[in-house]
Amino acid sequence: MKRPHAPERPLDPLPTLKLKLSVVIFAAVAVTVVVFWCGLRIGLWPSLAGVLAALVALGVVRILARGITSPLREMADATDAMARGDFSRRVTASSRDDIGILARSFNRMAEELAETDRMRRDLVANVSHELRTPIAALQAVLENLVDGVETADAETLATMLAQVERLGRLVQQMLDLSRLESGALALDCRPFDVASMLERAVRDARSRALGVRIEVEVEPGPFALVADEERLHQVVANLAENAVRHSPPDGVVTVRAVATATGARFEVVDQGPGIPPAEAARVFERFYRADAARASAEGGAGLGLAIARWITELHGGDISVSAHAPHGCRMVATIPGAVDIRPAFEPVIR
Repeated sequence: MKRPHAPERPLDPLPTLKLKLSVVIFAAVAVTVVVFWCGLRIGLWPSLAGVLAALVALGVVRILARGITSPLREMADATDAMARGDFSRRVTASSRDDIGILARSFNRMAEELAETDRMRRDLVANVSHELRTPIAALQAVLENLVDGVETADAETLATMLAQVERLGRLVQQMLDLSRLESGALALDCRPFDVASMLERAVRDARSRALGVRIEVEVEPGPFALVADEERLHQVVANLAENAVRHSPPDGVVTVRAVATATGARFEVVDQGPGIPPAEAARVFERFYRADAARASAEGGAGLGLAIARWITELHGGDISVSAHAPHGCRMVATIPGAVDIRPAFEPVIR
């Protein structure tokens, strides 16, 4: 981060620009009068005394006014640098007046632009990496088939299909995340049976479980929630797949829905290695993976939790992660909405 050298600014402690200008004008007039009067007392011609008084007054004004407009010049230079792609420039913001407030706002804007540029570069790099991996695998298999090294047996075709499905999931996740971030996705809130939604959401995760058992719990019993069923299905499915991916082969993943006074709480608990507290705040970032090597090898692109966060926040809720004793991870998504608890679910018309 480049910060300009801060010159001496005598008027920085003054709180307003008007007060600074008043001090400069008063000092200029006072110095002019005093120097002119002193010139006449020592016998200088009035014209010469006037010129001398004007020169001294200009010098005093230059010293006192130093720094009043220099942040504006610094902002102009920094803006030119940003137009060339350099977001590291900052301006001096030591004054307390309106220009100082503007300079501090400019520095905050520059920091946000720098962070946005960093995220853009990371996004391009991550997307390129995620797309290159399945494409390279497909290319290798296809080259072997064309060269006659391998035959188009069921196992080879299944490998190719898995890579194509991985590409399809990545593209769909990126499209979903783009729509969520742009605000183009509207919620379709209506009552639905939470237990049925949970069973459908974990169905795909069970097909990839490889020995991991997935249990579904609904408390205190079957209930209906007024929310966007399709999007919450996506949240639970992403959380369940993430839990299965990080669970041991004989582990248990619990997917739970709890009716609350203000809506519903969805919990996904696994028995994996857990997430270090230092990384808990970052797991919902795009393309972030706590165990990058393992997640990448097993097909995780690092977008599922980011999508879950956006959908949860779009409902007005929140999502968090915490440790689960004795080991494992606990994901909790809280969704506000009207709840109907019944022994057997019946459609509720709102």
